[in-house]
Amino acid sequence: VRLADGRRFDVTAVQAWDRQLDLALVRIAATNLPALRLGDSDTLKQGRPVVAIGHPLGLDHSIVQGVVSARRPVDGIEMIQLAIPIEPGNSGGPLLDLQGRVHGVLMLKSALSENLGFAMPVNELKRLIERPNPVPMRRWLTIGALNPNKWTPRFGARWSQRAGAILVEGAGEGFGGRSLCLSERAVPERPFELAVRVKLDDESGAAGLVFGSDGGDRHYGFYPTAGQLRLTRFEGPNVFSWSILRTVPSAHYRPGDWNTLKVRWEPERILCYVNGHLVIESNDRGLGPGRVGLAKFRDTRAQFRDFRIGTRLEETPMAETDPALAALAREIDGLDGAPPLALAESLDRHPRAAAGLLAARAGKLEEAARQLRDAAALWHRRAVEAELLRTLEAPDERADLFHAALLVAQLDDPELDPEPYHRQMQEMADEILATLPQDAGRTHRLEALRRFLFEESGFHGSRTDYYHRANSYINRVLDDREGLPITLSIVFLELARRIGLEGVSGLPLPGHFMVRFQPETGEPQILDPFDGGVTITRTEAQERVLAATGEGFDPADLRPARPREIIVRVLRNLFGIAEREDSTPDMLRYLDAILALEPDGVRDRSVRSRLHLRLGNTAAARQDLEWLLERAPPGLDLDRLREVLRSL
Repeated sequence: VRLADGRRFDVTAVQAWDRQLDLALVRIAATNLPALRLGDSDTLKQGRPVVAIGHPLGLDHSIVQGVVSARRPVDGIEMIQLAIPIEPGNSGGPLLDLQGRVHGVLMLKSALSENLGFAMPVNELKRLIERPNPVPMRRWLTIGALNPNKWTPRFGARWSQRAGAILVEGAGEGFGGRSLCLSERAVPERPFELAVRVKLDDESGAAGLVFGSDGGDRHYGFYPTAGQLRLTRFEGPNVFSWSILRTVPSAHYRPGDWNTLKVRWEPERILCYVNGHLVIESNDRGLGPGRVGLAKFRDTRAQFRDFRIGTRLEETPMAETDPALAALAREIDGLDGAPPLALAESLDRHPRAAAGLLAARAGKLEEAARQLRDAAALWHRRAVEAELLRTLEAPDERADLFHAALLVAQLDDPELDPEPYHRQMQEMADEILATLPQDAGRTHRLEALRRFLFEESGFHGSRTDYYHRANSYINRVLDDREGLPITLSIVFLELARRIGLEGVSGLPLPGHFMVRFQPETGEPQILDPFDGGVTITRTEAQERVLAATGEGFDPADLRPARPREIIVRVLRNLFGIAEREDSTPDMLRYLDAILALEPDGVRDRSVRSRLHLRLGNTAAARQDLEWLLERAPPGLDLDRLREVLRSL
């Protein structure tokens, strides 16, 4: 504990704590310290002014004032809601009234609002003071900690122990979020075996056994990943020193359940088992003897039990080796729902095994359902991509840009029906046409379109949540009347086409899409649908592009945009949002659609191969890498690509 005057004190004990309240009291060896008075939080009324003290974002000894908004339950506990700007670093600080009395301990802030926070009432803290449960710090540090005489964690993540299980969570600092927990046990001479039971909270993660470790980046790994079993060899800190020796599916692996992994390492070969079944055999000799232990990758949360090592490990009896259990397992494997009464007698004879077998069957059915949902999503995307291609294969003047934009939205929303939006667009066009004489010229039609869209219907550019995905979905733009420069331009272009307004085309300026209008006489004009469709000068257009990108534009950017280019640009906007959110599956979905429309995109192929590698889709990554190596485009490190391909 560091005080404001710079003095530091070691904590001697955790005097009291309550996990549900998220409060703890710590004791330090100090005397004669001044203390704030504790108020009565039950008397703190709505609307009362309050002051918060803390270190927001590391800015020491900061003070901010606000008011009490309400008393509101959060996770079952009534907390003090505050209209006050607090940040990470305020947590644990006092909430004071204007007489300097503490009424709460600052706890939470809203992720959505700058002036919404919560404090734990000080009366809850008083209960801890009145009924302490002290633990000396030397003892506290051992609660949940791994025994350092038995385990040595490496590369970060949080390794702990509870109820006989080793738990790990959080990304490690090694390549791929890798973290190790190495055993301090002596490793026998080869041949030897090591085993552990492991359970992953999310099957997209990876966690299992390591062996042959030098204590650093060099080791073998055997672990489940994305529902398959993988044997790897790590020889360094990055993807280029990582070799996937084998990745195989196995019907013996139980997703979402405990699985027993075992490795038998002989001088000439490596044998890998899951639940007693051999799944991988390798003759790799890239690494020599070393330490053994546990590993996890990415942001996986996993549990481990029963880590064992020896020259020969006994197998745990399983249904496959017990005839009675095997017969029961076969009956359970045929179930599609609850077991019938006729099966109850067999279940009663082996209740503990029956519970495990029924849970395993449920897991298989859930996994089958997940795989079917994934397959349905894949073929939905393929259907949308095929229709996009058909829609945009027509010559530019006949390509249905609006329908293609609806298909982009349908990538993320399989329930989207394009037909009502086509009808809505036609109804809007008919309403504009009803105000025009049949012989209306271009300028007259343009003014009618601008008036209808921006003055009467309220279409406008997004000002507050610019990067929300809804702004890129053309159906949501019609529903909400709010969008990006490009999606508002698509609406503008489509209505122009339907009301017979000629001389209008998309203007693909960098960072800020606009519309080009060629009147019947005179120079072309630049229109900005994001700003009410106003006509702007070329200098003003340069300024808007400069504000969006930091650079201006070239004369080549003033050419009309083709429908395919416009749709690809919408997809790239969505890709950028997914990239900011670090959503790899979403990034892949948009990139697949982009490459369906522009299959020769070298950079896109390279990025997609990396995304596939991140998700463990080695076959898909291989296809993109082989495509790149076959064409050998300039600007790529082909030797590095070959090395990655060899590692696959």
